[in-house]
Amino acid sequence: MKDRIKEIREEAIAAVSSAEGPDAVESVRIKYLGRKGVVTELFKSMSSLPAGERPEAGILINALKDDLAKALDLKAASSSRRTEDAGNKIDITLPGACFHTGKLHPITVTINEICGLFISLGFRVVEGPEIETEHYNFETLNIPLEHPSRDAFDTFYLSREKKMLLRSHTSPVQTRFMEKNKPPFSIVVPGKVFRPDATDASHSFMFHQVEGLVVGRGIRFSDLKGTLETFARQMFGKETKMRFRPSFFPFTEPSAEVDISCIVCAAESERCRAPGGRRCSMCGGKGWLEILGAGMVNPRVFEAVGYDPEKTTGFAFGMGVERIAILKYGVTDIRMFFENDTRFLRQF
Repeated sequence: MKDRIKEIREEAIAAVSSAEGPDAVESVRIKYLGRKGVVTELFKSMSSLPAGERPEAGILINALKDDLAKALDLKAASSSRRTEDAGNKIDITLPGACFHTGKLHPITVTINEICGLFISLGFRVVEGPEIETEHYNFETLNIPLEHPSRDAFDTFYLSREKKMLLRSHTSPVQTRFMEKNKPPFSIVVPGKVFRPDATDASHSFMFHQVEGLVVGRGIRFSDLKGTLETFARQMFGKETKMRFRPSFFPFTEPSAEVDISCIVCAAESERCRAPGGRRCSMCGGKGWLEILGAGMVNPRVFEAVGYDPEKTTGFAFGMGVERIAILKYGVTDIRMFFENDTRFLRQF
């Protein structure tokens, strides 16, 4: 029996070594370890052995079975790897695949540029939640209950009972910051805002803002004008002119709309406005482009956050990022920024 087991071992190991491919390995497994295989027949033949030889024969047959199983498993794994490698073989004669590196979205580029300019002026960047309460979105900013912006048609309310909504501007971050910090400070607040506007070439229900806030002692309107003039010239060019028009915002007093000279027809603005003259596609012949709103912080806003309005002054401003990007890059439709058309995005 010992000689028979030894002979089968040598024969089986040789068969495993010469097997090529998964099917051949499986055939060897069936031949030796199957239900009617050689090893099974060895176990059956033990009944013909003398009782004293059976234990030793059983040990040798079990060892043969275990060794064969391990050898077959190793051979199967090796054959599988070779098959995969053959299927994944690289044809070095084929042209290489071209991988395009990604770029920042033009809106992200514009936000970074705006914030970078104000950081160079000593501002710090602050962010806040996009889901807000009526308290921070309206009440702390001196926006009364009867104001049109608090109507359901002008604000995305999530829950009127809990007074939760999608913020309609980034100004709530300013009052949140003031509640936890004492002046003096200078901050800019970038982020998404949401308003239920009908989408067209100049409006979107979601857009981006960057707002700024400077608070301290003795802050004057001239400080606001100087800051914004520096920003406009660095963003649009040294020859850029600026004008302030009186306006109204509940959270600033006095308030102003800020315009810059048209970046397309600045040198030809008089010709554009002349009767029968060619109208500029950017400014419509007006010679000016509105870029942001600004003003001195309303004392009621300071009272809402616990500041003494007799000792504290400050100014605030806010701009639409898409508006700045449209002017800077000459884009004609705000929807282009959000359609994910790579033909458009690759230009930036």
